[in-house]
Amino acid sequence: MRSTLTITFLGTGTSQGIPVLGNDHPVCQSANSKDKRLRVSVLVQWEQYTIVIDCGPDFRQQMLRANVKRLDAILLTHEHSDHVAGIDDIRPFYFNQGDIPFYAHKRVFKALHKRFEYIFEMENKYPGAPAISEMEIEKEASFDLFGKTVVPIEVQHADLPVLGFRIDNFTYLTDVKTISAEEIKKIIGTDVLVINVLRINSHNSHLNLNEALELIETIRPKTTYFTHISHMLGFHDEVEAMLPENVHLAYDTLKITL
Repeated sequence: MRSTLTITFLGTGTSQGIPVLGNDHPVCQSANSKDKRLRVSVLVQWEQYTIVIDCGPDFRQQMLRANVKRLDAILLTHEHSDHVAGIDDIRPFYFNQGDIPFYAHKRVFKALHKRFEYIFEMENKYPGAPAISEMEIEKEASFDLFGKTVVPIEVQHADLPVLGFRIDNFTYLTDVKTISAEEIKKIIGTDVLVINVLRINSHNSHLNLNEALELIETIRPKTTYFTHISHMLGFHDEVEAMLPENVHLAYDTLKITL
């Protein structure tokens, strides 16, 4: 019998978040809390385990808001700043627990070694720096995570391969522009799909609304939640009202179970 998954959306915004700094767009000025979006990340919990997918610049704020006391692992989709810039803020968890396991493609770890050299320094390491356990993953190989099988799913973010993840019947994809038929096969049968939708108009490296809806018609999950949303998609309540019955806009702090 599968244990229940609880998913909390820590952030549902694109790389600039909403509101965008210095921007007078009506969505950026909205008083609706659902129109205020931190950078994209999700918390996944089962039994006594807590994991996070992506660790962006709002990570500290997200951990405080979700009242996370222990972090068992972090899965990284790719190396862009809005997905990794919060890594230094794992320090309190590291001080309490020791090395934090990170699961990512070797290319992502290579980028992290350059950007966060002080974390990976082996000699004369600053005593206040955190440490992580590097767990390299590939799209071809599922892996065990505290009793759950995690299936990596490769998508294309323009020309950059990005990994999404399926855990039980929950699939999380972000920064998708295209996905191959072979990778789609890994998603078929999922109950809940989370996928990025940037805006109404086309974009070179992200799905727009129509492209995402077409992809949902192929995958046919029971329920879909859109994330990685920009202010140019529109007001949360207005967009939500026009979506198909089983498709929803996620929002920060939304919690679902399956």
